Amino acid sequence: MTYPAKPPVEAVRGLDLEVRSGECFGLLGPNGAGKTTTIEILEGLLEPTSGVVEVLGRTWAKDERELRRRIGVTLQETKFTDKLSVRETVRLFGSFYGRGREADLVLAEVELSEKAASWVVHLSGGQRQRLAVACALVGDPELLFLDEPTTGLDPQSRRQLWEILRGLSRRGRTVLLSTHYMDEAERLCDRVAIVDHGQVIALGSPAELIRSLGGDHVVEFTVDGDPRSNGADPESFRALTSVRAARAEGNVVQLTVGEPHVAIPALLAHLEGKHLKSLSTRHASLEDVFVSLTGRHLRDE
Repeated sequence: MTYPAKPPVEAVRGLDLEVRSGECFGLLGPNGAGKTTTIEILEGLLEPTSGVVEVLGRTWAKDERELRRRIGVTLQETKFTDKLSVRETVRLFGSFYGRGREADLVLAEVELSEKAASWVVHLSGGQRQRLAVACALVGDPELLFLDEPTTGLDPQSRRQLWEILRGLSRRGRTVLLSTHYMDEAERLCDRVAIVDHGQVIALGSPAELIRSLGGDHVVEFTVDGDPRSNGADPESFRALTSVRAARAEGNVVQLTVGEPHVAIPALLAHLEGKHLKSLSTRHASLEDVFVSLTGRHLRDE
């Protein structure tokens, strides 16, 4: 997908994806990586400048009306009419489909039954986002697109939406989710694709991608001053037992290790004579995979 500009901007280039029926598929990447453009092409909102796009075995050029009936869409932000009730809003969206579900059943599914008679203007941010999901679900879609649906929500609202998505998975629905939250992708997605500069740079289940680091754990530590000029350059730790990779992030040195109980004693022996300010361990994450592949964080511009 190329946008006209001087010079032209390639938002998506050579991106090849296949999402399986019944799975929750995550699309991850930093801002500007091409995630939203990809999703808008799949939703039929943008026409690609080249390539072939099939959704549910159909194409937007030939089967637009059928595809509109079979998909559900939740955008990053959905505008509603403030002085319609929650129930009226869901019924309105349901009327757009040839088939659909009862509004009250969908509201129960997203835990908005108590707000059914309330005006939309009185909803909190988390409740509005659950209403957006309800409007996407009322047509009983086979495929649901969710573009960063939990951005800006408080932790409780995020987890409420997670439960809704888990319920969809149990019903065998297919979900394509883009998100900046790595814990969200790890908990919800069967497979994820990491996208950067409009291309897929890694694809697999969260566990598979984390294993690709060569270790399941990360040891983080700091010493007095800049580690590179204080005898704690990351390169000096690569030869330690069980250490698979090493890098510095500011004053923090991060080691990807296979066995923490083996790597930590070797690390402490290596640091003998230096003032160790902090040391912690954690499980490796998808963000570690991304940083390893690109050298920058998912939230970087």
